[in-house]
Amino acid sequence: MKTKLFILALLAPVFAMAQEETPWVHSGITGINFSQTSFTNWSEGGDNSVASNAYLNGSLNYKKDKISWTNDLSINYGQNNTKMTGWRKNIDNLNFASKFGQQMTEKVYYAALLDFKTQMTDGYQYNNAGDRTLISKFLTPAYLNVSVGLDYKPNDNLAFYFSPVAGKLTITADTLFSTRYGVDPGKMLRTQLGATFKASCNYDKLMNGKMTLKSALDLFTAYDDSFGNIDVNWDMLVGLNLSKFVTLTFQSTLKYDDDIKYIDEDGIHGARVQFKEILGLGLSYKF
Repeated sequence: MKTKLFILALLAPVFAMAQEETPWVHSGITGINFSQTSFTNWSEGGDNSVASNAYLNGSLNYKKDKISWTNDLSINYGQNNTKMTGWRKNIDNLNFASKFGQQMTEKVYYAALLDFKTQMTDGYQYNNAGDRTLISKFLTPAYLNVSVGLDYKPNDNLAFYFSPVAGKLTITADTLFSTRYGVDPGKMLRTQLGATFKASCNYDKLMNGKMTLKSALDLFTAYDDSFGNIDVNWDMLVGLNLSKFVTLTFQSTLKYDDDIKYIDEDGIHGARVQFKEILGLGLSYKF
């Protein structure tokens, strides 16, 4: 009897904590998509192909009293394969954002933001003959943004952040690619001071919980001779649950950076709007 009372005394704080409402809230979606195309004696031509991509998009947020802390992680990786090209990467990104805020009014917060973006594996550029040239690696490039400003939250799903004091750090761990990403030749880092704006939305219960929508738009302009030229990064994920574990997903990324010079097949060198989208059907899990 004494032993049972002792055990109950030890477990009492645990039960009490379980009953207490936690200030932490998490949400997200993860899954893997597949697609396959096959041609046999197809008169109009075509190339057999296989593609797959895995993704994780999650949030861990804290809110208590006048403190707000949001953390968002997005990981995507995929490849496709055809007889003509073999296996090639079609999506690869690792993004993390953390924003800490102190409430000023009902919907406005003083805030500090840390945002980090890179990729996980080597990236290549291919010519018409199928030959490849290495153009990127892990941490080449990578972007780290640190800023302080004001965060407007009209509700729990939307946030609009502006900072007039933002530092952008461009990283090229392999200096062979420094100039390709706007870093001085032979250097690993480029620092810029400027202004940034971030708009984000996070809905995981649309259409009675069947649809997930996550979007993050980042804008930055530097306080130098390029002031007014805006760097853009816009990531979006839409997931529609067709059943408990089967989801139709749409993922896209739009980028523009005046410092990243694209060389086309004609040798023309200049900045370009970059866009990537993937529509997939596969297994998923919401948490």
